[in-house]
Amino acid sequence: VIHSATKFLSGHGNAVVGAIVDSGKFDYAKYPDRFKNFNTADPSYHGLVYAQALGVGSPFGANLAYIFKIRLTLLRDIGAAVAPFNAWLLAQGLETLSLRIERHVENALAVATWLEKHPQVEKVNYASLASSPWNGLAKKYAPQGSGSVLSFEIKGGIEAGKKFIEALDIFSHVANIGDVRSLAIHPASTTHSQLTPAEQLTAGVTPGLIRLSLGLENINDIKADIERGFAAAK
Repeated sequence: VIHSATKFLSGHGNAVVGAIVDSGKFDYAKYPDRFKNFNTADPSYHGLVYAQALGVGSPFGANLAYIFKIRLTLLRDIGAAVAPFNAWLLAQGLETLSLRIERHVENALAVATWLEKHPQVEKVNYASLASSPWNGLAKKYAPQGSGSVLSFEIKGGIEAGKKFIEALDIFSHVANIGDVRSLAIHPASTTHSQLTPAEQLTAGVTPGLIRLSLGLENINDIKADIERGFAAAK
């Protein structure tokens, strides 16, 4: 599992941190042609063959082939190490993680439910909604809520989407997610703007799509800010 700890774990958008969690259950030695880097000698590390020396049946009593290769190559070659202050910020964030996630999910579900009934909204995408085609999976895999990120399609297309974003006050216009602050972005005019309209649609980006990452603010303040955006988009 590869995770950007900047999202949620840190929670404040103030630390650039990544994390890799390896289960140690995958046997790279079984697939020598597919994973050649694990099954051939590494000339930069004294001819070490990771799958043989560190994999299943290794003297360490655990399959460490993947996580050791990450440390011995990527850490060495590109310096993928967390800065001490960032590590401290992450540790601070972890102390309030469970409490923050509860508020994130609470606000997201409230906004998604409210948006479904809004006259300027064509569609809402949030798995915890009963109307979502993914609701069954959400109940199975995320019974306490589907996180803080949702999207919706505003009526009026790309111009309405731009005006909506520009009018927001509480929401920050950034591409990040998982922050204590509520965040919003209009993909068609930002993250996916280099694509043609047809290419955007293949990525699920419609002209009026708005993505929200709900923060911890008071729900009434959040709704009021969204209404400010809708008023500007009319």
